Amino acid sequence: MSFKNLLPYAMQEKPCDAVFRNASFANLCTMEIERADIAVKDGVIVGIGEGYEAADEIDCAGGLLVPGFIEGHMHVESTMMTPRSFAAAAAPHGTATVMADPHEIANTCGMEGVRFMKRESEGLPLDIFYGAPSCVPASCFETPFEEIKADGIAELLADGTCTHLGEMMNFPGVYLGDEEVWKKLEAAEGTVITGHAPGVGGAQLAGYLLGGVTSDHECSTIDEAREKLRRGMYLMIRQGAAARNLKDLAPLLVESPNLCARCLAVSDDITPAFIRERGHMDGCVRELIECGVPPLAALRTATLTPAEYFRLYDRGAIAPGKIADLVLVDSLESCRVLRVWKRGRLVAEGGKILESLSPAAVSELPGLKQTVRTPSPDELKIKLGPDDKYINVIGVVPRQFTTETLTLEPTVTDGCACADPSRRLAKMAVVEKNRGTGRLALGFLHNFPLERGAVASSVAHDAHNYTCAGMDDVSMSTALRELARMHGGIVVAEGEKVLASLELPVGGLMSLLSADELLEKLADIRAAAESIRCPGTELLMQLSFMSLSVIPKLKLTDQGYCDITAGGAQPLTLAELPDGK
Repeated sequence: MSFKNLLPYAMQEKPCDAVFRNASFANLCTMEIERADIAVKDGVIVGIGEGYEAADEIDCAGGLLVPGFIEGHMHVESTMMTPRSFAAAAAPHGTATVMADPHEIANTCGMEGVRFMKRESEGLPLDIFYGAPSCVPASCFETPFEEIKADGIAELLADGTCTHLGEMMNFPGVYLGDEEVWKKLEAAEGTVITGHAPGVGGAQLAGYLLGGVTSDHECSTIDEAREKLRRGMYLMIRQGAAARNLKDLAPLLVESPNLCARCLAVSDDITPAFIRERGHMDGCVRELIECGVPPLAALRTATLTPAEYFRLYDRGAIAPGKIADLVLVDSLESCRVLRVWKRGRLVAEGGKILESLSPAAVSELPGLKQTVRTPSPDELKIKLGPDDKYINVIGVVPRQFTTETLTLEPTVTDGCACADPSRRLAKMAVVEKNRGTGRLALGFLHNFPLERGAVASSVAHDAHNYTCAGMDDVSMSTALRELARMHGGIVVAEGEKVLASLELPVGGLMSLLSADELLEKLADIRAAAESIRCPGTELLMQLSFMSLSVIPKLKLTDQGYCDITAGGAQPLTLAELPDGK
């Protein structure tokens, strides 16, 4: 874009639209705090220093201006808000740009779902750039509405719906040379290719990197993160509602602050409650500083580094020629957002959005009203044969998406393997809904904090079929039946009674409510969940990852148990303990 027409304003020959006075600003070009006036014309920073005049003189009252925050990796659908409602919640926290992966709605509504997200993101007080979903399905063990192949990715990139390739979760397919996976990588050649590689290292990491992948947000240990940085990847430090790796990885930046040029703070998956209580990218900056990361280094991870990584050279810093995405904070340490400007226009103040955003214009997306037959209590029973001595069980790891593969003796009642609250053993069910088959898979969860009743959700990464955890078959059947009646949402049930429910009519993933309205409904869900000793909606988010086959280890999809680290499909029952157990 040519800024030649802005030369008279940069050269102080004409008055600008606005000048920010009486403020310091974070100069991420030289990693220092500088004090100077900032001049803006047509939403672009045209000058810094003395002598600029403008129609609008903005007094920053001694505060600190920082660049608008950039979210490097998230799924808008996981907030359960449409892009419009999400923008209204996130912009007051200083978020100016979001790099989103829409593979959630791509799984439930196909390519038209991705285009819906793009349409709904136009004209918002923050910019949302979408990655073409690289793994729909995430693996052959999941069942989406439709498969998105290499030609679909090429189409989404060519027509401007997407700007980069979304996280390549099928990491074995990359380093094992899967033809279809590599066709997708080749379709995205020349764009940024984002990654997803939990626990991948050594030769496998080398093979993964040959696919052109340049980042990862799944690191949970210093050693893993350091290896990926050494091999040329950008490290996305994740701090979300369920998976929180920031405190574990922050020591890298404490020890070597210069690594902020290769590290991005991201959230991945967050809830409205998480945003309200902790903020968005402002919270990441604040928490990194609390961990001992130098303030400017922490700020760079949420501004200039993601801008450079995604080749958004028009933002991420305060300098002439950059978009005037500016955030006034009281200090970097507290990172309390006072006012927010998007392209030089004030959009939020005092934690509130200043403009009214119209509700989402939901069209008849494919798959929204799919009719699904849900199982009766008898169909949820797991009958054991004479040789079924053991069961495979998903071992839940608190606040992580990774799980363990456990082999336990079942609790048996009337010849059936049952849930057992005394052993923290819940039953899990997944019902296929994207194609209307109603296919049912059953399994068990260990260490999922539920004592009675059932919780069910259509938010079940990544295929988002109906998933349920429960302590008895009647409660589970009730919850799944209500889920099907609503065509998606969240349900808490006990016996034949629905204790609370939340409709998610957009792809079974998003509500049409505002953030405040959604928080009220989620409070009802939380109260109902706590009444059956399931503490809070964050646990429901953790349940939603118990079907994601591409994160180790054992998971349950509509096709049954799978463990990608152990060769794929796994049995529910076993005659004897596996070797080594």
